[in-house]
Amino acid sequence: MTVALASHDDLPTLLADGRAPETREGLIDRLTALGIETRTVEHEAAFTVEASQHLHRDLPGIHVKNLFLKPKFPGPFLLLVLEAHRKVSVNALTRSLGIPRTSFASPADLMLQLGVTPGSVTPFAMVNAAPGSVTVALDPMLVEEGAIIQAHPLVNTASTMIASADMLRFLRGLGHEPLVLSPEVMAPPAA
Repeated sequence: MTVALASHDDLPTLLADGRAPETREGLIDRLTALGIETRTVEHEAAFTVEASQHLHRDLPGIHVKNLFLKPKFPGPFLLLVLEAHRKVSVNALTRSLGIPRTSFASPADLMLQLGVTPGSVTPFAMVNAAPGSVTVALDPMLVEEGAIIQAHPLVNTASTMIASADMLRFLRGLGHEPLVLSPEVMAPPAA
């Protein structure tokens, strides 16, 4: 499958609050300052889970897919972070969180709220979100004891591995208390 992406030249370059988005280097420096151990691996740009299939064989950890949603009614944006091969009903997941209707956020909203472009969505982008502006909801697999999460470090040309407990500590330290999705609304990952 080929994915055609529009030019990002017309996207905002600042976050909604006027700050410049964090850089990949700045993110890694923040993690290091917190004493969080990570490992980052460079690779070709991966815009979709399908395009990164070959990486999944070679890199350890739970690979994630990220869905950035905008509520139809006033409220925070929603970042769903799921195991990469999980098949889900987005409507069922959002209703389980008390959000009756959502749509996929635009590339401009993605840049304004998370400071990343399409294909680079990641839980690490919460470093750019003002507390209360984005709710992050995690697949229950991603919070299991001992789990290793693999996500883009704000760009889709690398993947960073981090212990799930450290990801939770990082998010909480930013003022974002993650929600854990109910196992009852999650289908098992596709084989």
